[in-house]
Amino acid sequence: MKISILSWVLALIFLLSGGAKLAGLAFEIAAFERWGYPLWFMYLTGALEVAGGVGLLLKRLSALAGVCLALLMVGAVVTHVLHAEWGMLVAASVIFALSLLRGWLGRDDIGLLFRRQG
Repeated sequence: MKISILSWVLALIFLLSGGAKLAGLAFEIAAFERWGYPLWFMYLTGALEVAGGVGLLLKRLSALAGVCLALLMVGAVVTHVLHAEWGMLVAASVIFALSLLRGWLGRDDIGLLFRRQG
């Protein structure tokens, strides 16, 4: 089974980022406090990122995971705009675009997931 390089790169990003949140690393806690978000939201975000990262590695779910993660990244982009974190905004925007691209490239696979069987 061949999984695209794009899926692997995104999976690595989201597994590491989500893992850092789930582990409660100090820099993640500080960021969520700085933004005024509750810590439960950091853990929820981390869990969604890890689940999406795993989804990216599953051929049947990879494209849908890309779309879902792109939607998640909208929140990151907005957060970085609101807090004038321009360097992080660039990184979040690139990850958003790559996630959306992964979903777009697999749009036929997404259709198959929701097509009625039988």
